Amino acid sequence: MRYSGLRVFTEGLFGNKGWKPAWRDPEPKREYDTIIIGGGGHGLSTAYYLAKNHGLTNIAVLEKGYLGGGNVGRNTTIVRANYFLPGNQEFYSHSLKLWEGLEAELNYNVMHSQRGLINLFHSDGQRDAFARRGNAMINQGDDAELLDREGVRRHLPYLDFEQTRFPIYGGLLHRRGGTARHDAVAWGYARGADQRGVDLIQNCEVTGIDIKDGRVTGVQTTRGAIKAKKVGIIVAGRSGQVAAMAGMRLPIESHILQAFVTEGLKPVIDHVVSFGMGHFYISQSDKGGLVFGGDLDFYASYAARGNLPMVEHVMEAGMTLMPMIGKAKVLRSWGGIMDMTPDGSPIIDKTDVGGLYIDCGWNYGGFKAVPASGWCMAHLMATGESHEVARRYRLDRFATGRLLDEEGTGSQHNLH
Repeated sequence: MRYSGLRVFTEGLFGNKGWKPAWRDPEPKREYDTIIIGGGGHGLSTAYYLAKNHGLTNIAVLEKGYLGGGNVGRNTTIVRANYFLPGNQEFYSHSLKLWEGLEAELNYNVMHSQRGLINLFHSDGQRDAFARRGNAMINQGDDAELLDREGVRRHLPYLDFEQTRFPIYGGLLHRRGGTARHDAVAWGYARGADQRGVDLIQNCEVTGIDIKDGRVTGVQTTRGAIKAKKVGIIVAGRSGQVAAMAGMRLPIESHILQAFVTEGLKPVIDHVVSFGMGHFYISQSDKGGLVFGGDLDFYASYAARGNLPMVEHVMEAGMTLMPMIGKAKVLRSWGGIMDMTPDGSPIIDKTDVGGLYIDCGWNYGGFKAVPASGWCMAHLMATGESHEVARRYRLDRFATGRLLDEEGTGSQHNLH
């Protein structure tokens, strides 16, 4: 079924009785060529691109809950390509290009809004660092504009420009940055994969990975054993747990990242704004809610909820930057389980087990990476070779020392 404005209008005239389910609900087969563990954004996009780019259709996506019920539906929805280091630059630039054509490709409204991202800076040192970053972005082929204090004021007049503790010196504007509707991205990829013959199996938890003579042969699930020649582990914060089923110990720690949303308000924030002195970032959704977040909770956990001291920290940062939001009522918060690597950059690679692949370690960058992650993971699983924009995301970099520490904060997982 192809979606269109005419179709929406016609269905409205006839009581919306002609809509069909967006994807099938099949029973799992006993054997597939490829199994993807994880029905989030990265897993679904991998399945979609395996089918679309490589013509593979005998694929199953196994999700222990419902599709899109994990981190892809628990984030602040920011899309950007403002990275500094080679290796990250080309990957996120590729991802942003995919975002820009995603709605037309999927025939699905993911509500991608390129409203612009402004990273504020508050000192001479930060200004110099953002100038370097902006030049690197331009050299990569992406956009960047360095704004002075008055340039920021023209875009964001509601900020507190009079504070003396963290004075606003200026900002780096990335006009192609913005937001998208998080769960719509999962739904769009799910629908596209299903249309190409991929089986999306919900309520099917993987409990074991079968290995024989050094090669993967299938998985054990709550709905029975399923054989497969290739298996991809794409489960975000649960990566360490699932990899352990194959006898692997990943260089991953899982931490909680909280996000918050307020009651619906009239339009007031028409950019994504990032506070340079408090790791606070905020945008406004199409429903009017202010969506914002901050730092990790800084201790390892698998609980999809956060602690109150970090709630206070995030609120303090928001009030420091824009006191006007103080009267807005927070409706809800949630916690995503972040898979943190020692250098803050992801892993897309083969493992030592034949036919077993891993896609993990997305830290803060998982949502904006969904298209390129799926594209590159599908390329790896189909061809056995890393895609050119993901060649620096090999697992062995932690042994060779070829790290990608974008933040320059060292090897402590929760500082990235």
